[in-house]
Amino acid sequence: MALENERSTHQEDVPLPIVRLNRWLIVLAGAAAALLRSPWPLTVLLLLLLPAVLFGQRWSPIAHLGRALFRGRLDGAEREDRRLMRFNNVIAVALLVGAQAAFYLGLPVLGWVLAALVVTAAAVALAGFCVGCFLYYQFRLNRYRLFGQ
Repeated sequence: MALENERSTHQEDVPLPIVRLNRWLIVLAGAAAALLRSPWPLTVLLLLLLPAVLFGQRWSPIAHLGRALFRGRLDGAEREDRRLMRFNNVIAVALLVGAQAAFYLGLPVLGWVLAALVVTAAAVALAGFCVGCFLYYQFRLNRYRLFGQ
């Protein structure tokens, strides 16, 4: 069983309040999309996640929002390894791009399934089991087994 995340004290890693904000925004965007029966909230979510995946944490609108919201609580906060956060966001963006393509191509069932995978993973992570972290460690373990250090 994977831990929620790997705790860190490294200053370049992501404070847990921002990690949780990221997860909550994913869940809320999924809920809004379902309630509105429209993929537009998922498009907005994709646009929020994409800069962090392409250019790193410094370009993340969610990280900037989190720093503003949690200004006084971030200095002493536990942190998640930034590689885990990036890995999770890459998976989310890939699935959301696939969902957007499916919606555009007239395959709404596939679009909703791909979006549901992202939202479900974020909800499960909020409950304590990070699916992306589990996949990351499996990837690293198997890479080590195949190629060594």
